[in-house]
Amino acid sequence: MQVTRVAVVTGASSGIGAATARALAADGWLCVLLARREERVRAIAAEVGGEFEVCDVSDRGAVEAVAERVSARHPAIGLLINNAGIRGRGTFVSAPPELIEQTVATNYLGGAWCLRAFLPALEAGAPSDVVNVVSVAGTVALALSGPYAASKHAQLAFSRSTVALLRPRGIRVHSVLPGFVETEGFPQRVRSRNRLWQRAILEPEDVARRIVAVVGREKPETTVPRWYRPLTLPASLAPGLVARLGGRRAR
Repeated sequence: MQVTRVAVVTGASSGIGAATARALAADGWLCVLLARREERVRAIAAEVGGEFEVCDVSDRGAVEAVAERVSARHPAIGLLINNAGIRGRGTFVSAPPELIEQTVATNYLGGAWCLRAFLPALEAGAPSDVVNVVSVAGTVALALSGPYAASKHAQLAFSRSTVALLRPRGIRVHSVLPGFVETEGFPQRVRSRNRLWQRAILEPEDVARRIVAVVGREKPETTVPRWYRPLTLPASLAPGLVARLGGRRAR
């Protein structure tokens, strides 16, 4: 008798989350979708034959309540995908304080609250996987996207720190770092008239395929597409130069 594999996907009402839910369902997973917009997430859940819960992952109490309800239905979970995120566009001096706080609370703490809340079910479903959808912005910090980059740096550190922590419990932790992706929340193509650059912008389905591909493998970090990774190296090797160039663009 085949056991149904259960996956929890956050930020699943559109973009990468919705595309990942479709890819997982096609691979035989039962998806429990979490998002703030009930009408949208309900529709995606119906499309993939899954379940949904309305949840703002930045609200720790709401996450814990949702995890309790989901775990009552599915005591063993094989996969948690921390995908929920917001843009948080602006600088640390121009962005409203509330936006900075919400960006950190959603992009970083949301994943931490979900991992803690679903940890017992992930342990019950071991061997299991956690995929944190970060961003190449988690490795490069530019002046014009300071709050967003900071939240993604924190998310990447959180993801990396849990790899060794959870391995003895039978839980594999993965960081997937997409480059520029065209989504409803991140409309990339309208921001550039360069046709060559527009061709380099990914679709959500491109990232979803890579997310599904890392599940079950010992692959802590994946950059999508691969050729983005060398572009992030200057930020580590020559941070001063990158800061000066970024400062010129900001001015």
